Amino acid sequence: MVMEQGLSSQSRLILTGLGALLLSAAVLSIAGIYLGSVREVLGLIPGLMVLLPSIIHTRGSIAGVFASRLSSSMHLGEFSIEFAEGSVLGDNIRASFVVTILIAFVLGIFAYAASLLFGYPVVGVTDLVLISVTSGVIAGVVVMGITLVVALASYRYGLDLDMIAAPTVTTSGDIVTLPILVLSATFIMLLSPWVRLVAGAVAVAVAVATLLYTRNRQEGIGAIVRENLFLLIPLSALGTLAGLTYSLNLDRLVAFAVFLVLIPPFTGGLGSIGGILGSRLSTEMHTGELNPSFLPERGVVHHFIISYLYTLILLPLLALIAHGAAVLMGLNSPGLGMLVTISLAAGLVVMTLVNGVAYVTASLSFRYGLDPDNFGIPVITSLIDLIGAATLVAAIGLLLQ
Repeated sequence: MVMEQGLSSQSRLILTGLGALLLSAAVLSIAGIYLGSVREVLGLIPGLMVLLPSIIHTRGSIAGVFASRLSSSMHLGEFSIEFAEGSVLGDNIRASFVVTILIAFVLGIFAYAASLLFGYPVVGVTDLVLISVTSGVIAGVVVMGITLVVALASYRYGLDLDMIAAPTVTTSGDIVTLPILVLSATFIMLLSPWVRLVAGAVAVAVAVATLLYTRNRQEGIGAIVRENLFLLIPLSALGTLAGLTYSLNLDRLVAFAVFLVLIPPFTGGLGSIGGILGSRLSTEMHTGELNPSFLPERGVVHHFIISYLYTLILLPLLALIAHGAAVLMGLNSPGLGMLVTISLAAGLVVMTLVNGVAYVTASLSFRYGLDPDNFGIPVITSLIDLIGAATLVAAIGLLLQ
């Protein structure tokens, strides 16, 4: 009887995750269709494509860490609906907003520096930083709001936040950030140069103010911000390299524009699967169900298998949606069969790496006294940004020769 209840509970968790992933797949495909429709803008504002993957998935990483920390606090019985400073919820909201501003500032600089370093055309550094901060803050507020609603609903109705937060956060990050980034960039580049310069100075002032705010709070908010920045700043470089990978292959992607439609749901879907994995590992290490051993335990292998199962179900569906959208929009496609093959081949390679990295990240952070909630989702999504971009571009090159 106990075994039957255990199996029923596991099946319910798996189906909850699958339901959230299928819902996110449909929404992420809308983001992909939007990206395919604004391909001309990507060429008209040099450097925007370099910034795009990192700023989208950084939004998901920050909100994902926010959700993962809240989920662990729920499992540990420490969560309460209090917004005051010093409470779990209040400190995490404030810390996430601070990190959003600082990381958006860093991303603009990284995208500009990477473009210069690799000889890719780019707008001025002030313009790119202003675009990054403006779109990052607006999108960050919206995505954090959505994440907060999901977390409170999970708490109210007794749902497992680990199984629904990652798909929701990743989906929100893509569907919200992409149009906000394009619209913000278009609006900002239409302003006169001196207005952009003044606005850029304001963005710098806001970043400095948030640093001072954090410096005066060593515990609580300050600790969360420092631990997040310590990880997110170097990981932002990986996201920037992913954007550079797409930018350097933009001609090929535009020639088969269906891949522009596929990119957001491909990386977002894999990020959602990896986020579920990272959140579950983190929670089970917090509760003592898993030990951070050198070799993965049987329970960890079970989570790996579920990740592969999700990948095998999700990616063909995403390829089907992307192909259908391309046909309706009159975009070039190599055909449904080839699109599914490329998507699955690249996705399974990426997920194999993600499984290993998710476990190593959770184990090492927990073993050395760090909070795996702060590390799992950012590392996974950043890895998917870079490895996903390189693997997808490589698969396109190999299979479409």
